[in-house]
Amino acid sequence: MERLEPGSIVLESEGVVEDEQLWRGDGEADHAGWSCVRTDPFPCPAEACTFIAEFMTAAHLILVWEQRDDPNLLRHAQRAKDVGRNPRVEVYDPSYGPSASYYAWEAAGRPVHGIRAA
Repeated sequence: MERLEPGSIVLESEGVVEDEQLWRGDGEADHAGWSCVRTDPFPCPAEACTFIAEFMTAAHLILVWEQRDDPNLLRHAQRAKDVGRNPRVEVYDPSYGPSASYYAWEAAGRPVHGIRAA
């Protein structure tokens, strides 16, 4: 298995998406008070994208979990720690930016900006 290094990303599969549109998440859901993972800033992995994330994101949406101790939240925070992103679990506030439920993201096939799922 390849060793993770700071600033690297882990993808199960990849392929460039042509004429892509960013995934818009689960509608206008209000996730205020849910939990999210803040990290040190890191760039979007899509070529030529200038978006800098400060949270665990998917297609530029902040991933949120209803429960602070959700096993998937903790697993993603650990992965961020493993690659040196200094993760911190916080209460999500809409002023941070648009959000999407982690489980809605999974149900949508885990879309990531610039990457197509196999």
